[in-house]
Amino acid sequence: MSGFFRRIYEYLLSLFWLTEMDITMIGLQNAGKTSLLRVLAGGEFTIDSIPTVGFNMKRVQKGHVTLKCWDLGGQPRFRSMWERYCRGVNAIVFIVDSADTESLPIAQEELHNLLQKPILDGIPLLVLGNKSDLPDKIGVDDLIEAMNLKDITNREVSCYAISAKEETNLDAVLNWLIARAKK
Repeated sequence: MSGFFRRIYEYLLSLFWLTEMDITMIGLQNAGKTSLLRVLAGGEFTIDSIPTVGFNMKRVQKGHVTLKCWDLGGQPRFRSMWERYCRGVNAIVFIVDSADTESLPIAQEELHNLLQKPILDGIPLLVLGNKSDLPDKIGVDDLIEAMNLKDITNREVSCYAISAKEETNLDAVLNWLIARAKK
C-alpha cells in the first residue's frame, strides 16, 4: 500500500475506532496531579510545579484511545468543583501523596464525601498513591486501609502505588483507564 493510501486508510480507521474518554484527576493539593498528567502526556517531570488554580485539561493519546484528562485544583476552595467535573466521566482518578501520612485522613474524608453523591454512582475509581519513590511512603495495602477503600461498594475500585517522577507503574495506570473505555 502506498503512503497516500495508507494515510487515508488510517484516517478512515480512526473515524470508526478512535475512542475518547473523559477522566477527572482529583486529590488534595501537592499530591502530584499536574506532574502526573504532564508525564502521562509525554512531557517532563518538573519538581517545581505551581499549584493548579481551577483546572487544567490535557489529552493523552494511547493507541486508538484519547484520554481527555481534567486536572482539578486540590486546595480547599476548589474541592466544591470536584463533583461537577466528575459527572459522566469514564473514571475518577484520586491521587494521594503516599509520603504525607498526615493528610490521609483529610483525603479519605474528601473522597468519601464526593462518592456519596448519587450522580456519581457506578463511575470507576482509581486511587493512586503517588511519590512511591520517597523513603517514607506507605504501600498499597496501607493506602487501601487509610483511604477506607473496602467500604466503597457502588463502583469498581482499584489502587496502585506510582511515582510520576520515576514513571513507576504509569503503564499499568494507562492500561487500567483504557480498559474502562471498552465498557
